[in-house]
Amino acid sequence: MENRKVAFSGVFWKFGERFAAQGVSIVVSIVLARLLSPEEYGIIPLTTIFISLCNAFVTSGFGSALIQKKDADDLDYSSCFYTSLGVSILLYGVMFFAAPYIAAFYEVPVLTAVVRVLSLRLPLSAISTVQHAYVSKHYLFKKFFLSTLLGTVVSGVVGIYMAYHGFGVWALVAQELIINVMDKIVLFITVKWRPKLCYSWEREKKLLSYGWKLLASALLNTGYNELRGLIIGKKYTTADLAFYNKGKSFPEMIGVNVEGPINAVLFPLMSNAQNNVSVVKEMTRKSIRIGSYAMAPLLFGLAAVAPTLVPVLFTEKWNPCVVYMQILCFVNLFYPIHTANLQAIKALGRSDLFLKLEITKKVVGLVVLLASIPFGVFWMVASMIVTTIAACFINAYPNRKLLGYSYTEQFKDLFPGFAMAFVMGSLVYPLQYLPIHGIAILAMQVVLGTIIYLIFSLVFKIDSFFYLWDILKGFLPKKK
Repeated sequence: MENRKVAFSGVFWKFGERFAAQGVSIVVSIVLARLLSPEEYGIIPLTTIFISLCNAFVTSGFGSALIQKKDADDLDYSSCFYTSLGVSILLYGVMFFAAPYIAAFYEVPVLTAVVRVLSLRLPLSAISTVQHAYVSKHYLFKKFFLSTLLGTVVSGVVGIYMAYHGFGVWALVAQELIINVMDKIVLFITVKWRPKLCYSWEREKKLLSYGWKLLASALLNTGYNELRGLIIGKKYTTADLAFYNKGKSFPEMIGVNVEGPINAVLFPLMSNAQNNVSVVKEMTRKSIRIGSYAMAPLLFGLAAVAPTLVPVLFTEKWNPCVVYMQILCFVNLFYPIHTANLQAIKALGRSDLFLKLEITKKVVGLVVLLASIPFGVFWMVASMIVTTIAACFINAYPNRKLLGYSYTEQFKDLFPGFAMAFVMGSLVYPLQYLPIHGIAILAMQVVLGTIIYLIFSLVFKIDSFFYLWDILKGFLPKKK
């Protein structure tokens, strides 16, 4: 019962954090997309692969190792803190001197200064890595709500102000940095943990024996995920890259903000129950059921309304991103089955298996990506459908033995949400052809889609609906 309360509270605050922050982010992105050109928007993603790879060195592995270790103490936390900070300073130096070569590679001179400024994210990330692990391990998710929301609001205001006054790409740079700075300041004030003047290489080695495999997995995953953007930015134009990034932003936002909070809470709980396989299996199943039930209508709905949504929000200059948005809605549909299986494997201490899965998926994905390059940006994006379906089978394979969770059971848990959402999307899609204003069409599509999905949930007695409804009622004020 106690775990149930902790899970409810954690998921509540994580959802609150993500949705409040993303609500502000959506408004900010709409305003910035109207103020800036696709060419300006496309400059920041050119730096992403390089900074993200360095950031993976700083953040990946250490935090998960601290969460997974049941008896982590101040010596473990402080050792990780100093190691992360040292690595981040070294990597910032690498990026500072590599900046002119990155600018020359893309033939975009302004990238030299942009890379040097944006790379300041690395030491900032090192400062918060252990704070985030401490918050997650102790289920203090309300702290994330405060830091993320405040950072998003302040950075959004500054970004819009700078874009309106003609700062161009530097408005996006400032927004990116300020949200990181504010996150660290608020966590420093609200989280009691402080680094101690102590360090143990022996402790660090034990954590690294688990964490290095997750680090290698994160590097593979980050490098592969950003490779498409690198190729599009080099082979095509910054506008093409901007359309691709804008197209994936909304589907990824749904994936991160619906499934992310569930798994942020799920991993610590699974780690604490790692000796009870049946409990871990039930948590994994529940994550897939609830995640797919919540995400499927949002993604099918987004794909259906995309032709109306994009010109209404961003103006018609962004219409080329519609088809990418629709493809990536399908790709992100399988996010619950990916993350739930991987979280279970991590919680059971099998970081070696986690790394093997990442290597296998990236080899498959790289072959498919390379085969698609000669056919243009559209096919490079469409090829992600093949790789995500392959990844479903690869991620689910180990848990057939580790948890006794078969392919049939996993896809049966996915099916109800997928089927209802597909029918819902098919019914609202044709409304775009009505001869009325786009805003009115969009409102009709959203309202009708919501009603249809809720009716299906009640008629077919979907257990995830009633489970989520019970959670919601638990947070409503009770009658005296």
